[in-house]
Amino acid sequence: MHSDHLALADAESVADLHTFLTRARAIEDGSARLEAAGTALGVYVPVLYPEALGATVPTILGLRVARLAEPADLAAVYGLGALTDRLARMGGASTELSLPPVEAFAPWAGVAPPRRGWERIAEYDDALLRSVAEEGMRAVAGALPENAGKPVLATVRSRIWSTPAARASVPGDPAGPAPAAELPAGAAFAAHALGFLAPGGASALFSAGRWLRLSSAHGHVLVRLASSTGSK
Repeated sequence: MHSDHLALADAESVADLHTFLTRARAIEDGSARLEAAGTALGVYVPVLYPEALGATVPTILGLRVARLAEPADLAAVYGLGALTDRLARMGGASTELSLPPVEAFAPWAGVAPPRRGWERIAEYDDALLRSVAEEGMRAVAGALPENAGKPVLATVRSRIWSTPAARASVPGDPAGPAPAAELPAGAAFAAHALGFLAPGGASALFSAGRWLRLSSAHGHVLVRLASSTGSK
């Protein structure tokens, strides 16, 4: 049985986690999966995922790792609103996060990325990823009718964010830029919306089976490709 609180490392960790979860809540006011092992806390949030069985939509998750002052053992899903409210109340006066009394259900949270076996395959300029994200955001806004309901929004987002992103640089490849394992545009949107991109920065792309991971110093975007892509 896990504890009812987590001791974050310092006030900066509290503020960073609050900012990350607030950004995630702006994408979808849903849930976050918290996984603590030792003094590392992995926080997963959804950006895109199939909402119906058999839908050919990739699963796209954001991941931010926080430091803990005390070792913990936790794997649970909580509502984003409950977490951000608690973090906001902590302010700079406390580093102890009281966990919500009730866990949430989230279908995407049962999809776990691999911990090992990642191979670096490409690199993206953060400026290019930001451009892809902004172009997709304009496309989503332009495709939505007035007073669009949640089902229409989900359909539009799924269509636009599932399309392949721009080309990436492959380290050591004299041929220059090349497609990078069908990275969907939604991964660029996730990196941009969650604050993972930096001016003049770059993000590395890794692959492991059906999974891709876009990583920078500020966080990770995990992508489970839809089965129709032919990935294993």
